[in-house]
This record gives sequence, C-alpha cells and structure tokens, in this order.
Amino acid sequence: MDTDIAKRSALTLDGRTLSYVDFGGPGRPLLALHGHMSEGLSYAELAAALAPEWRVIAPDQRGHGESGRAADYSREGYLADLHALMDHLGLGRAALLGHSLGAINAYQFAARHPERVTALINAEGCAELGLDGSNPLAFVLNLPEGSALDRETFVAQLGPLTPHFESAVRERPDGSWGLHFHPRDIYASEDQVHGDHWADWTGSTCPALLVRGTKGGVLPAEQAAQMVTRRPGTRLVELETDHFVYANDPAGFAAVVRDFLAAD
Repeated sequence: MDTDIAKRSALTLDGRTLSYVDFGGPGRPLLALHGHMSEGLSYAELAAALAPEWRVIAPDQRGHGESGRAADYSREGYLADLHALMDHLGLGRAALLGHSLGAINAYQFAARHPERVTALINAEGCAELGLDGSNPLAFVLNLPEGSALDRETFVAQLGPLTPHFESAVRERPDGSWGLHFHPRDIYASEDQVHGDHWADWTGSTCPALLVRGTKGGVLPAEQAAQMVTRRPGTRLVELETDHFVYANDPAGFAAVVRDFLAAD
C-alpha cells in the first residue's frame, strides 16, 4: 500500500473530536475498531495486506488516540460514534472488523443496524464477560493520569509498566507528554462493556468470522464454540497467538480475514 494515501481526518460530535485514519484506495469499505488502549493506526499493517480490494477506515474510538475524551463510555455512546462516522463518510453499508472492545462494538452495531453491515469480523470479542464483577483492567489505575514537560520524565513515571505502555506516550497539544488515553476512562469503559451480550451476538445474520487466540486469549474455547453454534453463518478460526491476534500474528490474521472477505 502507498502509505501516502492514508489520511487522518476528524468530525466533531457534541463538541468532542472523533479522529479517524482512512487508509485509502479504491476498495470496498471496511471499518476497523481497535480495543482498549489502542488506536486506529494499529491497523496500518492489516490495511496494507487487504489493499487494494479493501479500503480500511479506522477510528480512534472515544478517549483514545487523537479523539477527545467523552462524558461517558457507555455501550450506547460507542455505537452512536460509529453511526455518526458512517454517516459522515457517506457509507450506507460497510464491513465491520473489531478487536476486543472494538469487536463487541461491531457486533452490537450489527445487531441494531443490520441493514448497514455486510460482514462482521470479531477478533477476541466475547459474548459474555465480567459477570463476576471483576475488572481485569484494574491495573491501569496504577498508570499516571497527568503529564510531564518532556517524554523522558513521563516514561520514567511508568515504572515497571514501561515495556507495555511506552509506545502509548504522546506529545499533547499543549506541548506536555502523557498517554494517548486516560487510565480512569479505560477502567470505566471496561466496566461498561461487561455483561451478557448473547442477544446482540445472535442479533444479526450477515456472514461472520470469529478469530480466537489460543495462547492467552480472553475468549474461552467453550464460549467460542457456543458463539458459532448459536449464530448461523459464523466461521471460527483459531490462531496460535495471544489476545492481540492482529498485532502478534499479523500475517496469519490478515490471511484469514482476506479469505473470509473474499468469500463474502
């Protein structure tokens, strides 16, 4: 892919910026939704692998990347952002791909707006999670919320979490440095994504691909099997990697997505 055609743009929703990267090209539209603590640019390698047949458009979801913080991180809020983005782009219909949080957003959107989704790709998005009341992202509350005058000072504040989050450090518009997300927002968002979402998972009929990581993924094998059984038209592919399937097995993930979309 010619990376020069990738373009960052934004729209304003209720005074809040929703930023997105359009990787461009003549292909059919594929909206790619990242998970917690990630951003739209994380799909650059996948966009290149799917071009020119597919034009990948990847938003920084609310509170992530270059998008603004939101007043809430509810299910309804995330879905409203996606609806507004599709309208802004003039997309009546598109394929949806999501990872983790983004996968749940994608299949919930498909359940509510089936006429707008041609195909669904769910990477490590559970149909039920967090029913025990725990929050697996509680550790992010140990990350610094504030900013620093220079990158080195802020990175030092990350302490033992530096290897995991140094790549998320950004220069802010005022010249200070911090994470491209706010830890308390992430914790709240994770709380609100929990629940029994079986009705949403089974609420659409477009072709669907379910991708599960077998080495440390969060989607249990038994639940994945049930998701295929309970939703006709769903194909399961398991990759020998962890939860971050598209980042840690980019070639394998791109191959299964390409094959699935080719059959759509």
